[in-house]
Amino acid sequence: MKIVVISDTHIPLHANSIPKTILDSFRGADVIVHAGDLVELSVLDTLKTICNNIKAVCGNMDSPEVKKHLPEKQIFSIGRVRIGVTHGRGAPTHLIETVSNLFKNEKVDIIIFGHSHSPFNEKRHGILYFNPGSLTDTYFSSYNSFGIIEIDGEIKAEIIKI
Repeated sequence: MKIVVISDTHIPLHANSIPKTILDSFRGADVIVHAGDLVELSVLDTLKTICNNIKAVCGNMDSPEVKKHLPEKQIFSIGRVRIGVTHGRGAPTHLIETVSNLFKNEKVDIIIFGHSHSPFNEKRHGILYFNPGSLTDTYFSSYNSFGIIEIDGEIKAEIIKI
């Protein structure tokens, strides 16, 4: 099972759209997860041209329309693996603690989040914390990125620099 993970696309604020070459690299994904700050719902329409199985949450910079249609947190399962998704909020220095507390009673195996625009891929206390970074903004990181999580008996996660 291949999961493409993106966050903080901020379309149309940081880019007019997700670049076609990046979208093409998403082909073959079983699920695409967007961890918030889409800004406009049209981003989901674009992603649906690549994959029908889209999981998304709203972020702090999303329009009222996006916030009306998407939850702040979502949990879904792939086989026995439970995945929690949220955008995150507050100071980046406490982001892991913030997202951890949000899912503390949920028994998740993976927590996907965004907000900081900084890629993060680390297992702590048996939970994989995964932030794909931003496809469109390098203000808080020296590169743009997205992530891929593969679940095939075990969980393999990587950050893809673009």
